[in-house]
Amino acid sequence: MELTDVITFLGTAGARVVVTRQFLASGGAWLSFGNTQILLDPGPGCLVQATKRKLDPSKLEAIILSHKHLDHCGDINIMIEAMTDGGTKRRGVVFAPADALNQDPVILTYLQAYPEKIEILTEGGRYRVSDVTFETPIRHRHPVETYGFIFRTPRHTFSWIIDTKYFDELPHYYTGELLVINVVRLKPGAPIDHLSLPEAKQIIKEIKPKVAILTHFGMTMWRAKPWELAKKLTEETGVSVIAARDGMKFDLARLEK
Repeated sequence: MELTDVITFLGTAGARVVVTRQFLASGGAWLSFGNTQILLDPGPGCLVQATKRKLDPSKLEAIILSHKHLDHCGDINIMIEAMTDGGTKRRGVVFAPADALNQDPVILTYLQAYPEKIEILTEGGRYRVSDVTFETPIRHRHPVETYGFIFRTPRHTFSWIIDTKYFDELPHYYTGELLVINVVRLKPGAPIDHLSLPEAKQIIKEIKPKVAILTHFGMTMWRAKPWELAKKLTEETGVSVIAARDGMKFDLARLEK
């Protein structure tokens, strides 16, 4: 059977109001790379969203946490428990920044012994899960220690730009056929360090991926209808831009067409 790389968006909510009122789900993303199953940023509701979509947490090989804000880590403890069958099987790897473990830890101390190991994410780090590798090229500008990712499977390379304030060097650190980008704000200038739609447009124009997927929407983005914004960005950048939806599956084989 031919192996595939598929991203399932368990939730597309970003920012507090959208998450706490669950206007959109906030479950993070499930990465099925061939036979390797990885969970990224299990926010509130992740377990419910995963089981609803018949995704089995006991099959996970890794959980990756980009940073310790609740919309990204709200379900990390229950997902560690689910990955390890309630701690009865010591398995899987958890990747997280140091401040998610050492300073006001969001992973409960007793659960830190459940995975096979915990690896600390650092700027410029390179990591491996089975035949998948990923990098954390630059520390983002966000109130807590935060990293984005470049994932490399045997078939594809793609980047995911997690929450950050825009800075001029940011696009230079990311590459690949696909770019997933967290776009919380419709316009720049918010008090919290998040990317806005014009900044996302600039990043897409510089990186020039085959496809860009917008996700992690705050209230201003959601009210502006992200699917219409994505269509407009496609016309303006020449890159195929998609607005993620809760439960959306994206097969990276689409990049080859």
